[in-house]
Amino acid sequence: MHRTTCCIAGGGPAGMMLGLLLARAGIDVTVLEKHGDFLRDFRGDTVHPSTLRLLDELGLGEAFARLPFAKLEEMRARIGDTTVVLTDMRRIPGRHKYFAMVPQWDFLDLLAGAAAAEPNFTLRMNTRVTGLRTNGDRVTGVRFLDENGAPGELAAALTVACDGRDSVVRQAAGLRQRQFEVPMDVWQVRVDAPADSLKGGRVFAHFGGGQVAVTMDRGTYFQTSYLIGKGRDAELRAHGIQWLRDRLGTLFDWDDEVTGSVASWDDVKLLEVTFGRLRRWYRDGLLCIGDAAHTMSPVGGVGVNLALQDAVAAARILAEPLRRGTPAVADLARVQKRRQLPMTVIQRSQRAEHTMISSALAGTLDGDRLPVPVRLLRRVPPLRTVTGYLGGIGIRPERAPAFARVSSAARSRGG
Repeated sequence: MHRTTCCIAGGGPAGMMLGLLLARAGIDVTVLEKHGDFLRDFRGDTVHPSTLRLLDELGLGEAFARLPFAKLEEMRARIGDTTVVLTDMRRIPGRHKYFAMVPQWDFLDLLAGAAAAEPNFTLRMNTRVTGLRTNGDRVTGVRFLDENGAPGELAAALTVACDGRDSVVRQAAGLRQRQFEVPMDVWQVRVDAPADSLKGGRVFAHFGGGQVAVTMDRGTYFQTSYLIGKGRDAELRAHGIQWLRDRLGTLFDWDDEVTGSVASWDDVKLLEVTFGRLRRWYRDGLLCIGDAAHTMSPVGGVGVNLALQDAVAAARILAEPLRRGTPAVADLARVQKRRQLPMTVIQRSQRAEHTMISSALAGTLDGDRLPVPVRLLRRVPPLRTVTGYLGGIGIRPERAPAFARVSSAARSRGG
């Protein structure tokens, strides 16, 4: 039997951020991560301005700036033969006027390194949560398999599920998400960037001919998402890989040499899109945040940053109850109440975007019949800054708690 004050299941962005913040509050925290490292491709790589500001407040801004990343300042879409600027980050308030596209493993390594400097923090890799410990209706920790496959238990005053859209902890707790219908799944693929390709920090989406794809300029390659109808993966993979190469080439004006970097279907990873939310994010002794509480659509790349904002709110609200002992159910409810509005607004926005995607996949969306919001963005350029603000900073952005800011943390360590 092992013991901690807060057990965090999942070492993704939300779990690592929450662990860092609580450790800086002087709380014993243990993060359990099922993988042996953070090296997983096609994860949420978009770090928003709200998160960049948070890193500054935590004293991690300079270290982040040393990571290799691309700055994305604008998102454009081509619908049929019409090009529309959907988002312009260059005039939003604040120091950071861009999305930073950084490999998620680099971002997680940064958070893990900062957390490791805190004496109250423990990270256990290769440790898979398999179930919950309970005492009556109260969750009192987790059961796990360690790096050798041996079973163990971790007792905790609070367990936080940060283990993603397929959360084992959420399922073990008997919490069920309300699922929303989605029109698509996503193929994710890297395409080598041609020498004369689009540069300058942009995301580019193409809608046309019954196809939808989004590509992000990553400097040496394009990280590309190709949308397919929901559940059609096996059917469409029956085509040869040249079928996909031809479609990508048509959408983005890439020649055979460029699309040839997609060597086989093994290079095409499937994201089965799910989209939903819990009615209640908690039960006694347990809190769900991030995708464990509200599984986001990949459109807009907002899921990681919404989860990070959840983590900051949870740390600020729960630090003092954890110092006193065991957070009450009312404390956990405060976290959901704080984060409910931004989550709801984003999901409503994503559902509207799904409607446009559905039309595009059905071949009924073209440049002569643009949706009203898209027509407004064409005619009123300042609205592009509004969409940039809502996407990059959002509703109710969280600030680092005073106890976690670098000066406070340094004082607590005698620095």
